[in-house]
Amino acid sequence: MRSPVDLSGAAWRKSSHSTGDANTCIEVATNIPAVVAVRDSVDPTGPALVFSPTTWKTFTDKLKNGELHPND
Repeated sequence: MRSPVDLSGAAWRKSSHSTGDANTCIEVATNIPAVVAVRDSVDPTGPALVFSPTTWKTFTDKLKNGELHPND
């Protein structure tokens, strides 16, 4: 079992692609070694998803290229 990642020192920033609607914003932290953390800005004390930098880049590249669709 993997140990949880300590995100207490995470420097969160709002995604530049988040809309003005406060219910659809995410925050990303890239200052923790070897991980990219993502959380809902509406619930900053809630859970966060943690990705490897390679997995995060693959995911965001697929979004940018239109390869992922919300209803798939």
